[in-house]
Amino acid sequence: MSRRRVERTYLMDEDGAMAQMQMDGHTNQQPREVALDDIAAAMAGCRLCTLGDTRTNIVFGSGNAHARVMLIGEAPGRNEDETGSPFVGAAGSKLDGFLERAGLSRDGVYIANVLKCRPPSNRDPKPQEITACAPYLREQIRSIWPDAIVCLGNFASQFVLRTGKGVTALRGRLHQAGHFVVAPTYHPSATIYHPDWADLIVEDLGLVRAWLDEHPQDDKSMRKEGLS
Repeated sequence: MSRRRVERTYLMDEDGAMAQMQMDGHTNQQPREVALDDIAAAMAGCRLCTLGDTRTNIVFGSGNAHARVMLIGEAPGRNEDETGSPFVGAAGSKLDGFLERAGLSRDGVYIANVLKCRPPSNRDPKPQEITACAPYLREQIRSIWPDAIVCLGNFASQFVLRTGKGVTALRGRLHQAGHFVVAPTYHPSATIYHPDWADLIVEDLGLVRAWLDEHPQDDKSMRKEGLS
């Protein structure tokens, strides 16, 4: 008996285009056109997957709406589900420390997750859940339009980079995904079991810090530079 092929959902299609979600009052919305508050309002009460039946709060995202750096994690945990904010538990404390060590700050970035609702018992996201949440995450990214995206863990890295490779094979260098420079790295919670990965996360965040320093915000050439 053959196994059913699982269809994956990615940030962009094979041609590098980001699908658009129908937003009231907008047609063919451009980068930074739709406000994050409007996207959050469109997501209120979402029941596109079964996680809507078990969540306490939707964890939309938080941070600087004009950030040059956006961090994308996997899914909310228990603390995030209770508060409605991303990375507020132990993983959040670790992330704050890693950002500081790399010369970045939580106030200067925006943080979201691939899933907006907590999977029961913190299990891995299911493909259909990622598909349900993907339109909202795409619109968040389009609204912020960061220069760099940091992918925390496998699910975010695979979604953004359109790959089946794991983060261990992807980290340690910058990638280009359309407009965005992408830095895959380990999820902060992984350092609980692999403390030696903490320095690797800081190293990956440091690549982003160095890229930002080399490409000031008004540098017109930064859109044209490719990274492998």
